Amino acid sequence: MQVAFRTHDLGVKGLDAAIEKARACGISAVQLVAYKFMDEIKYAPGGLDEQSAARIGKAFKENGIDVSLIGAYFNPVHSDKEKVARCKRVFEEYLTYSHLLGCPVVGSETGSFNDDKWTYNPRNRTDEALKTVIDTFGDLAAYAKSVGAYIGMEGAAGHVCYDVKTLKRAVDAIGADNIKIIFDIYNYLDASNYRNYLQILDEGLTTFAGKILVFHIKDCVFEDGKLKQVAPGKGMFDFDKILGRIKAYDKNAVLVLEGTTGEDIVPCTAFIKNKWEEV
Repeated sequence: MQVAFRTHDLGVKGLDAAIEKARACGISAVQLVAYKFMDEIKYAPGGLDEQSAARIGKAFKENGIDVSLIGAYFNPVHSDKEKVARCKRVFEEYLTYSHLLGCPVVGSETGSFNDDKWTYNPRNRTDEALKTVIDTFGDLAAYAKSVGAYIGMEGAAGHVCYDVKTLKRAVDAIGADNIKIIFDIYNYLDASNYRNYLQILDEGLTTFAGKILVFHIKDCVFEDGKLKQVAPGKGMFDFDKILGRIKAYDKNAVLVLEGTTGEDIVPCTAFIKNKWEEV
């Protein structure tokens, strides 16, 4: 098992600073989102080149830090179709350079008709929306195959692939063997189903057996009719049961503490590692 963090959750800017912070915190794996912590890397076509990708990948490797996932998230159902086209080109560039960056998998969520808000819209749950996701990620999966890479797809309650079943429909319709799953229990929860988080985890583990690349690990509380994310161990989740299920599924699982930042990084890492040993 590895505990990983998103590079931009480390709270520093620049490649050298991120590596120094990761080593100081005992972090051995990252979810790499280059444009969110390196000001010189822009999320735009041409923003990442072969030289930069090689430099980033080499630096992490030389410092004993694995790259577990590359993030290049974009909204495939955004109303600005030129923006979608630009984002697809960026995603393809990250796929092209993924091996140099240190991981052959580039991931994204499935978007929302609320554009940059990435929140629930009734149109998200339509056949039109799902077809757009299928077509978009189908194109990307074909491109990924041509460069020996993989696609990572992540569902979320407010997005087009709003539950496990809908994400599976998309993956099955695309029909590519180079799609991996980014699984985040918290993402699938809302006021109507948050008490069922263990059942949703069980469904995901069964549905995506053998396909899950990383697990996003979060915790939450339910306040004022809404879910609020908190650091692992500070909310309502039963991590004995969550980690027990994940460990039974994959003893070598990669657990990305997405959104865990600042003073929570070190104690939450210890919390998860200790729980893992106990379950």
